[in-house]
Amino acid sequence: MSEIAEFLHHGAEQITPKILHGIHKKLPALKLQFAEINAPEFPHLVEQLEFLADVVEDFVEGADNDLPYVAVAESAYALVYAHNELGLIPNHLNHVGRADDSAVVRAVLIENERVLSEYAERHDLEWSLVTVKP
Repeated sequence: MSEIAEFLHHGAEQITPKILHGIHKKLPALKLQFAEINAPEFPHLVEQLEFLADVVEDFVEGADNDLPYVAVAESAYALVYAHNELGLIPNHLNHVGRADDSAVVRAVLIENERVLSEYAERHDLEWSLVTVKP
């Protein structure tokens, strides 16, 4: 997972406050796109993406200022990465097309487990349902 974590960190470093606000504006469309993901090999991916979208939304809107910027930037990067159709593995490939998206999302959840679980608790979300499983 270290290569994926390095990839995530590099991508998240590019997320400036201006870019974060741009991603925030696109969240409604991203959430609709994520809801349509059909990836039975990665049954938790849609819920994980929705959770990360909520993290970004709550931070930008000021509903949760306790999140470290790095966790929000990594969450935002994972959303943008999952939206990208080509990625490391093109999404249209059967059975594996979402493997890279799932790995990036899980890296965010693992790297930020403490702060994201605290976020979930503050917002009455069941952290155990936002699993780090594929």
